[in-house]
Amino acid sequence: AAVPSQVVPGADPCARQLCFAWGPAEVLVCETLFGRRGGSPSRGKGGPGRASPPGALTGCVAGSGEAGPSSSRLFVVRKDQDIYIQTLRKLFNESHGIFVGLQRSAEELAGKSRKAQLVQVSKNYRSVIRACMEDMHQAAISTRDPALHSQYSTQVSVLSAMELIWNLCEILFVEAAGAGPLLLRLLDWVRLHVCDVDNMVREVLSSENPSKHELFWNVVDVFVLQGRMDEARHLLAKEASANPTSVNMYKILDDLMKKMPVPSLGNTQTLTEMELKWQHWHEECQRYLQDGTFASNSHMESICKILLGDEDAILEKKELMTTWYHFLVTQLLYSHPTVKPMELRMDLFLGGESSPEPLDMILMAAFEFEMHQVIKECSIALSNWWFVAHLTDLLDHCKLLQSHNLYFGSNMREFLLLEYASGLFSHHSLWQLGVDYFDHCPEYGRVYLELHIERIPLNTEQKALKVLRICEQRQMHEQVRSICKIMAMKALRNNRLGSALSWSIRAKDAAFATLISDRFLKDYCERGCFSDLDLIDNLGPSMLLSDRLTFLGKYREFHRLYGEKRFSEAAKLLLMLMTAHIAPCSFWMTLLTDALPLLEQKEVVFSAEQTYELMRCLEDLTAGKSDKKTCQDDDIETVKVEMLRLALARNLARVIVKEGTLEGS
Repeated sequence: AAVPSQVVPGADPCARQLCFAWGPAEVLVCETLFGRRGGSPSRGKGGPGRASPPGALTGCVAGSGEAGPSSSRLFVVRKDQDIYIQTLRKLFNESHGIFVGLQRSAEELAGKSRKAQLVQVSKNYRSVIRACMEDMHQAAISTRDPALHSQYSTQVSVLSAMELIWNLCEILFVEAAGAGPLLLRLLDWVRLHVCDVDNMVREVLSSENPSKHELFWNVVDVFVLQGRMDEARHLLAKEASANPTSVNMYKILDDLMKKMPVPSLGNTQTLTEMELKWQHWHEECQRYLQDGTFASNSHMESICKILLGDEDAILEKKELMTTWYHFLVTQLLYSHPTVKPMELRMDLFLGGESSPEPLDMILMAAFEFEMHQVIKECSIALSNWWFVAHLTDLLDHCKLLQSHNLYFGSNMREFLLLEYASGLFSHHSLWQLGVDYFDHCPEYGRVYLELHIERIPLNTEQKALKVLRICEQRQMHEQVRSICKIMAMKALRNNRLGSALSWSIRAKDAAFATLISDRFLKDYCERGCFSDLDLIDNLGPSMLLSDRLTFLGKYREFHRLYGEKRFSEAAKLLLMLMTAHIAPCSFWMTLLTDALPLLEQKEVVFSAEQTYELMRCLEDLTAGKSDKKTCQDDDIETVKVEMLRLALARNLARVIVKEGTLEGS
């Protein structure tokens, strides 16, 4: 439950103030009733030492209209609002399986095997992001609600940025591609994520005569800028067939593009061999350019300059690249194809004096191998903890964050996982995923789980059993008892005695089991029969939890023996319940009344000794009631006592005659 509301410190007591109350997963914010009109709640934080990302706190107004001197508005401020977006459920559910699989994977894998496994895990995460992005895109197309369309489109942009960042981190940190393969991976990265020109490419290629299309050379340039040489050569062949006079020029350019040295992923050549080949090819391109081979065609001359890595020529095509990181990769491709990871430098392509966007800051930090800065910037820019929690966990498994501990206790991995899992616990069903995240936080995970699991609303028995099973599997005995007591109390309030008794037995709560047993016995006295016979008949060793529960179980056994006409066994059990003081004194009259049918049987059931014991119990009962003066001329009680005395005397006479006859014979 939320703590009592507090006033924002330092506020003018005469003016309108904001009051707030913390809850387990949200904050209630309201304006005081006195002061100026207007005002709105400020955006809160996730707690001391927690930098909740912008967008993670969303105010949901419960009330409308302008606040006046006698009115106020209530706001609900939630953390991790993305948890409640239905279309993101796939992201949370499927990534949970990948996360758990990574934690359980064989740690003995080392070297290349372990690295390959981690790269595959990273790709699995990216495939989930992309699948979720495609679903969101389809939802944006199909909806007719402008507000929903805007929300879905925003989420598509966010997911696209997340995949872009993750893919780059995979190349630089997880796979840690070396010189040569690094550039090939970056080219694939650019081709996958720079899609702004795809429509233009499709338009040109689908036209009747692509070489005559006004955007033909733009498409050729795009292919060259992205290192897609085969596609560029294919288009140039169409242009050559349409312009026979320039065939020789086209052949020379085609030959240069064909011979361009490309780093090998299979390590079939050394870096030195690659650099030598590239140097010879570069000199050949330079020679053709200086000879004026392409002077008569500005398009092909521009392509030749790009092949030489001419920065001005590449910058002229900046409209086709759209992003600075596309420019960076293109420049590396044609000026330094064997670049090593630590040689990457930030030649920003931001245009003018505009300040970098958050996405630019994150990518720059990644290119500069500042992993902690990447995580920090993502925490600030993204609207939930999913991304940073899973990326940090993966980097931690890559042994890249081992030396970084936070000043307030846990390491960065655990802190972010705890934040993400705490957000999941605010959802009515996703909390089940959060349990596994807490399980894999060795330092504080158990404490967080204990605190959060106590706040789960136990709306149904099915949900309570789920929570109970989780607690039992983790030996969380205090939480098990608490859940069982809560459910037992709910069942008792609804007069479901069987369920209440079952929960109290699971809680091992002797006092509560005694209370419910008394209710069973009271119901029996009022109605003359037991409810929930299956439960009582199968108590087993559980009946030893309390004396009253033991009596309930044994008393029900007496009724069962009597129903099966096993009168002798029933009589022994009934007498034992009284003489061993298992039965409460208030129930003795009921037990003695139950003995009446046995005393009146044709065959003698009680022996002389047993009959004397019953007489003693009856006298103790009547004497005790007389002392306490609780029985004042109660006609019914008096009749019962007289009937019992008569039956006992008659039974004793029959027993004496029978036993005397046996002795005489």
